[in-house]
Amino acid sequence: MEKLFSYGTLQLEQVQLDTFGRLLEGQADTLQGYVIGEVEISDAAVLKSSGQRFHPALIKTGLATDTVTGTIFTITAEELANADNYEVDDYVRVEEIFSCGINAWVYVAKSLI
Repeated sequence: MEKLFSYGTLQLEQVQLDTFGRLLEGQADTLQGYVIGEVEISDAAVLKSSGQRFHPALIKTGLATDTVTGTIFTITAEELANADNYEVDDYVRVEEIFSCGINAWVYVAKSLI
C-alpha cells in the first residue's frame, strides 16, 4: 500500500470518485517547510472533475514555520498511478516525512520547485 498526502482537490469527493472509483479514508497531518501557491489547470478532464481552474500547489521553502495541513490517504499502487494521471504535467510527485513521522507521497508544483 502507498501513502499519499492531499492538501487540495484530491480531498474532493467527486475527484476521488473520478480518480479512484471510491471515496478515500485518511488521517489529518501536517507537512513542514512548504507553503501553498497555485497553478492554472488546462486539462479538460481535470477541470471537469474538480470544477476549479486554479488548483493549490505546494512550494518548498524549507522553513519549519511554514506548514500545510491536509490528509494522508492509504491507496494502492494502481490508485497512485491514477493520481499521477490526474495531476498531469503541472505537478511532480515527491516523498516527504510528515508530522506524524511517516513518509508519504505529495504532489508539488513542477514549475515552482
